[in-house]
Amino acid sequence: MNRNTNPQYPKVVQDCHHLLLWIIPILDKFPRNRRFTLGERLENGLLSVLENLIEATYSKQKKPILIRINRQLEIIRHLWRLAFELQSIPKRSYQHGAKLIDEIGRQVGGWLRG
Repeated sequence: MNRNTNPQYPKVVQDCHHLLLWIIPILDKFPRNRRFTLGERLENGLLSVLENLIEATYSKQKKPILIRINRQLEIIRHLWRLAFELQSIPKRSYQHGAKLIDEIGRQVGGWLRG
């Protein structure tokens, strides 16, 4: 088995896991005055998204959980943009992170409609 994927979980769970692996080292490099506010909110928000995705995987009542995930992702998008506007992350990292976050949002939306 490829150690980077786990067939037990949907692709969106794996993608969120990979996003966290990529983003946490970036958050660790935030300026000190942002690391424990904005950085911590982003990390905790994404960890919560991952937890909710795993919960949705095993739940019979997925819709309320997926709606909650969509709200969480919208908050994360705003925080990520704010981090960029406050110059806590470079433009390329911002663009790549925004793309990954949007991809997770598209998958959650598809799962919600499915």
